[in-house]
Amino acid sequence: MSSDDKGKISRRDFFRGAAMGALGGTALAMGLYSYSPWRKAHLPKIERKMADIGVCKNIKVTNISETSWFSNADLMGDIKGAGGLLVNQYSYNWPPFGDGTGLGKGSYDKGIAKIKHLLPHDLDEAWAITEKLSMHPENAGGFACLIELEDMQGRQHKYLLDSGWSFKWMDECFQREGIDQMLRDREIEALFISHEHFDHFWGIPVTYKYDPTITTYVPDGFYPEGIKFLKDSGHKGQVVTVKPGLNPVVPGFASFVFAIPIICRVYGEQSLYFNVKDLGLVSVTGCCHQSIIQFAETAYQEIQYEKDQLYGVYGGLHISPFEDWDPKYDDLVLSLGKYGFQKIGCNHCTGILCAKKFVEAGYPVVKGTARHRSKETVYLGNGDQIGFGIEV
Repeated sequence: MSSDDKGKISRRDFFRGAAMGALGGTALAMGLYSYSPWRKAHLPKIERKMADIGVCKNIKVTNISETSWFSNADLMGDIKGAGGLLVNQYSYNWPPFGDGTGLGKGSYDKGIAKIKHLLPHDLDEAWAITEKLSMHPENAGGFACLIELEDMQGRQHKYLLDSGWSFKWMDECFQREGIDQMLRDREIEALFISHEHFDHFWGIPVTYKYDPTITTYVPDGFYPEGIKFLKDSGHKGQVVTVKPGLNPVVPGFASFVFAIPIICRVYGEQSLYFNVKDLGLVSVTGCCHQSIIQFAETAYQEIQYEKDQLYGVYGGLHISPFEDWDPKYDDLVLSLGKYGFQKIGCNHCTGILCAKKFVEAGYPVVKGTARHRSKETVYLGNGDQIGFGIEV
């Protein structure tokens, strides 16, 4: 065996030894040893469940918006001023729940009372009201993407992951990408909400403006305000509360709910897995608060997929969302290479600095065009697309 071969670690050995943290922050706090195969000697052997979720022909992801907010300084200043990362997000007095009482003094009930009668159809008027009553309404953006799946019979399926934050920004993005018409025509089968955070969920009236009957999947753990907001936003369709664990949707597609606490008094994250014919597993995430380590490790433990290959990943990977690089994050960059991903489409809370680190490490990062207020070409920005099993 050559010295080069001795230095290589098999993907299976790495998976067996990789640490699985309950929180992204916990994973970030661990050293390289925690991600390494050397730790496998101290862990029990993993019994893979190998759940069969079926297979699909290909998927395409369109980035509707990855710009959740436009100024890190304003966002973090507001959070700090309102009491910190553990404070209930509905009290921040951010749009659309601003009630004019000032930073950290708001509530869901006081805020929604100002605009409920306008939802979901009169969003321009609702946003004009909330702009006058909220903290930094101009900073609100949002995360959302469209997923198009072709099944093995050639049928097309369309799904939304998340609905952003700002009514104004997200409506503009929906119209730019033709999402508004797809919703009107009932082409989009369901909306999956990754988690209850403001930048992924609070823009849900924009989806309901165009299709108030769309089936909506939310992860178990939503607080009373979040459940109430679904109804107050004008939703008239089915709401499916998805329990923790693996939840098949159609052949080749399953969601997985991670039961984890998240900042701003949010609980639970729902991410998506796709088994693409002849390629392998593609993982799609909103924020990946569970950490990229746990996201990939869960796939390995739970799911049977083509070629036993973790082929691709898309979304926010929550490594350096505020561009506050710490040397321990380099461990995560190093560990990502051990998974053997063939295609990486990152943006949003991955962080620009982190995306650049991926590129420098030689990882197969698909770059974007830096249009529509996305800041860098180093990741997939607003309006960009990525295909898995299909060219775009």
